[in-house]
Order: sequence, then C-alpha cells, then structure tokens
Amino acid sequence: MWKRPVLVSGPLGIVSWTELAFFVMFIALLVWSFATDLRRSFLDIERTGPMDGDKMWEAKLERSGLWLGNVGNIALAFLFFPVTRVSSVLPLFGLTSEASIKYHIWLGHIVMVLFTTHGLVYILYWALTHRISEMVKWQKTEISNVAGEISLLAGLGLWATTFPRVRRKMFELFFYTHYLYILFMLFFVFHVSFYYSCIMLPGFYLFLVDRFLRLLQSRGCARLVSARVLPCDTVELNFSKTPGLEYTPASIMFINVPSLSKLQWHPFTISSNSNLEKDKLSIIIKNEGAWSKKLYQILSSPSPPDRLEISVEGPYGPTPTQFLRYEKLVMVSGGSGVTPFISIIREFIFTSTAFKSMTPKLTLICAFKNSSELTMLDLVLPISGTPSDLSNLQLQIEAYVTREKEATTQSPKQARAVWFKPSLLDEPLYAILGPSGWLWLGAIISVSFVMFLILIGIITRYYIYPIDPNQNEFPITVRAVLNILVMCVCIVIVASTAFVWNKRTNAKEAKQIKHLNGSAGVHSPDSGLYNAERELESLPHQSLVQATNLHFGERPDLKKMLFECKESSVGVLVCGPKKMRHEVAAICSSGLAKNLHFESMSFSW
Repeated sequence: MWKRPVLVSGPLGIVSWTELAFFVMFIALLVWSFATDLRRSFLDIERTGPMDGDKMWEAKLERSGLWLGNVGNIALAFLFFPVTRVSSVLPLFGLTSEASIKYHIWLGHIVMVLFTTHGLVYILYWALTHRISEMVKWQKTEISNVAGEISLLAGLGLWATTFPRVRRKMFELFFYTHYLYILFMLFFVFHVSFYYSCIMLPGFYLFLVDRFLRLLQSRGCARLVSARVLPCDTVELNFSKTPGLEYTPASIMFINVPSLSKLQWHPFTISSNSNLEKDKLSIIIKNEGAWSKKLYQILSSPSPPDRLEISVEGPYGPTPTQFLRYEKLVMVSGGSGVTPFISIIREFIFTSTAFKSMTPKLTLICAFKNSSELTMLDLVLPISGTPSDLSNLQLQIEAYVTREKEATTQSPKQARAVWFKPSLLDEPLYAILGPSGWLWLGAIISVSFVMFLILIGIITRYYIYPIDPNQNEFPITVRAVLNILVMCVCIVIVASTAFVWNKRTNAKEAKQIKHLNGSAGVHSPDSGLYNAERELESLPHQSLVQATNLHFGERPDLKKMLFECKESSVGVLVCGPKKMRHEVAAICSSGLAKNLHFESMSFSW
C-alpha cells in the first residue's frame, strides 16, 4: 500500500505514500530546526540586549537571516546523494540516481529558496542599518560576505534553467549552466569555512568519488561492433563487452561522440540483456534532437563510416526488480518508451529458455504515432547471441498506431545493420571496478577519507598552527583551499589506483574479446552492410508477429484493459509521456482494483 501513488499530478509529479511521508517529515525537520534556533536566539537577544547598537527588531531580523542559511545547509547536506550514479548509499534503499532525480529537484528548489531568502534578509538588514558596505567585505578570519554573494549568484544562474519550460526548450543551456555548481560549492565553502561546511561533506564526498571514476572511464574508446538502422528514424548501437560486465534490465548508459560534440553526453536506455547476450551491449537512440539527428544521418547514409569513436559512462541500473513475484506483468509505453521493456522481455526470454521456469504473463501495450514506428518491436529480438525462443514465453503485444486509420500500402523500408571495422584503440566495455565493484567503492571511500584526515591533520599541526593555536590568525579562505585540495588529491590517488588495478585484471579478457570481434566483424567486407531482412524472416520473428495485435486509428483504453486483468497480482509498468504516466498512476491508485501494483519507469533515448 505504501508504494501506491497518492499524487499523480502537480509540481511533485507522481508521488507514493512512502515518498510523501518522507517529504512531509523532511519539511517538518526544517521548520522545527528553524523555529527552535530562532526562538533561542530571540530569547538571548531579549535577555542580553541587541549588539552593535542595533534596535531589537533589527537584531531579530539579522538572526532570522542567519538561521535561514543554517536550515539551507541542512537541505544542502542531502542534495548530492540522488545524483551520485556509482552510489554506495542509494542501493541500500533500492534506489538509483535516475529514479532519484526528482528528489534532487525537490531538494534543489528548497536549497535555493532558503539561500535566496537568507541573502535577501541580510541585504535588507544592511540597508536598514546603513551598513550596505558589508556586501563588499571579504574578511580574513571571519565570514566572507562577498564569497556568499558569488555562491548565491552562481546558484541563481543554475536554478533559473532548471524549470521545466526552460529545460525542455533549451536543454543545452540547462546542461552547461549546471556546471555552475562548481562555483556555487567552492564559494559556499569560502563563505562559511570548510569546517562548518562539513555538514554537507558526506554527500559531496561521494559525488566527487563518483565524478572522478566516471572521468576515468570516459577517457577510453568503446568498441562499437554494429548499428541496426530502422526506418522510423531509430538506431540500435551494439557494443562489444566482456562477459564479466553485468547489468539489470532498464539500465542506462551515457555516451559521447567526439565527432559530433566533445562536450555533450547523452543518456540512453540499454535494450540488450547481459544474460542473453554475454559479449554485446545495445542501446536505442531515437532521432529527436539536433545531436541524435546528426548521428542518424551518419549511420543511415549510403556510405557509413568504417569506425565511429564513442566514449561511454556506465552502465547504471536499478537494483534487480523481482518481476517474477507477479502473476502478470503489464507494460504500458508511448513511442520510444518501449525501450526499457525490450530489455525486460529479453530477460524473460533468457529465464524461460535457460531455466525452463514459469514466467509471468506478459502484456505489452505500446502506442505509436505512425506505422513506421512498429519496426521498433523488431528490436525485441537480439541481432545476434543466444537464439531467442519465444515458445515458452506468454507474451501478448497490443500495438496501437494513433495517426493512421489503416496499414500503409507502401512497401516498408527494410531495417539494415552497419558493421564497423575493429581498431586497436577501441576496448570492450567492462565493469570499471570489476565484479566486486561495491567492495572496491567502499575501499576507495574509506581509504581516501582516512588519508585525507591524516594529511590534513599533519598540515594543521605543522603548518596552520606551528606555534600557538590561540594566537594564530590563519586566513579562512586559504585553509578552505588546503582542505579541498588535499581531499581531491586523496580521491584522485586512491581511485586511480583502484581503476588501474581492475583495468589490468580485465586486460586479458578484453584482449580475447577484441580478437574474437576482429575475426568476426567482417560480415560484409565489400560495403559493411548486412541485410537485416534475413533475421526478420526467422522463426522467432514469426512468433513475435503472431503475438502482436495491431490497432489503427485509436488509442488504448488503458482503464478498461487494466481492469480486465483478473490475476491476483498484476505489476503495472509505464514508460512514456507525462500524461500517460499520470493516467496509469491514477488508475492503479484509484482503489477500484486491488490487484494492480504501479511502478513508473525512467528511460532515456
């Protein structure tokens, strides 16, 4: 019951009872902290009197601004946990960074509202007390007002691009202005001192470890084996990987194509299955933006390149979801939202074939605008790897084409695959920290932090306080820089050591995979093109066609279809437009069908 949606629309999006309970408790924590500190400060002012010649109300106004900033620090302490992709904390709660982005958004709005109010209250206080010159003070051993103002301006610039209308229309602006977090955090530390900023250190420390590991991984070139080009402006990229790299269904991977843009990284949902395809990883890219349009034009051209340089980060995926606990699984998708369900279906193909075990009944309800998008269903079958057997799978696909009233009479374009030549510079994808990544991550965090404590202790004892700590006036900014520098150096040393160790361990396996790909990647030495029609005429494809019902000129009646599910336990997954997610969430949370269990899927394409 606690996982059922209680809010399906509004500024918070789709929110379960559990999420709402924690949100209310967190707001209560902030209100209680602010009220308690403010009450204690007001009592002190009334007992001892205002300082610096202030009036009573002026002193209380200054204290109100101070404690607003303190409450903002509490919210800031949680801000970086949801966006740490290689996280040691989120899996403990069954969460991923992709599924937790909404928590980061909530916290970000709270942080900026509190810090902005904190800054405005102090500006008002200085103006009313004729101390506006305080705005340009950068004191040596006390609070630096200028640093706080710079931090707030960087945060406001970042915050302005996060609102949905701006983010959707100008995503590149949103993406690049988010790097202002570096200035925001740096001058925040200068403003409050490093020691007071330690309230947010745990989350930010994990984020720095994660960010550097991602940087190390992204420096290599991934081995791109082939691309499957579909007539619906969609491509499937197939990468070589080591068998030791495992991931869960609906995982995502970030890719960068330097020939298109050296700075842009885009997330895409993985459509392959690590059990079904031991040596291959696939992602699906829909032609929806300027970057993906350029990529599609390159791959669909009559003379595609022999090699495409690509860097990757990931994969990052959810914790294993026990889909087998349901008697039936209903997957609702709109357009490219079918992508994560492809990997889930492939997982059930593997389970039913390898273990000969019973799997839940599967119903895929997918809505497309045009009939050309129906070719996306062909991606359910892998282009290579273990033979796909659908005979043991209870799969039913209900495909709706909303903008066409009947099947087109034109001869549809055939999907094709482009094969790339191997290069010595390319490497198969592998787990950045090996199969025991969680253990290595724990070692990196603990060892680097202990090293940081030891080094900063030595620096403090023999450099900051060389004679008498009671008379020392070491600049607060220099001390903050030393702490940040030592922290980053410790992370770089320990994380680089762990990365190099695991890379050497995987080198032998990677060489074997590269050798196999080098000998197998010559399917068509003349043009590099492979006629995908051959695979689409196979027996598994015929089974897929038989399992598919086509509906033209109508939209799926989701309420009717879901209420017709009579099984005792029905898992309902939805991935697609916001309106569709809200509709399905409202149906499942209505209480009219106790057997429906809702789960929203995040995806990228």
